[in-house]
Amino acid sequence: MRAVAHLLIRMALAGAVLLPVATQAQPKPAVAATEMSTGEVQKIDKSAKKVTLKHGEIKNLNMAPMTMGYDLRTPAMVDKLKVGDQVRFRVVLEGGKYIVTEIVLAK
Repeated sequence: MRAVAHLLIRMALAGAVLLPVATQAQPKPAVAATEMSTGEVQKIDKSAKKVTLKHGEIKNLNMAPMTMGYDLRTPAMVDKLKVGDQVRFRVVLEGGKYIVTEIVLAK
């Protein structure tokens, strides 16, 4: 009887230890890294490689709507844009900086 009780206790402890590990191992659903955010161009500074956007929610970064300056992956991205343009864009967080990786005119 005592052996059964010890076995049950060990099984319960193993479950308590393994359950959190098992739930952490589950991949989190990607918040559409491919989903583009929408915004309006407020300022373009090619020499500083930055664009200021007034935008809606950026889901992949869990960022609320705001106006903010972003670094550009490539300054030439904004060659066909002007202040006031409605755009769709992708932004990532790399090395502590928010970087626009793609930006196009909204349709």
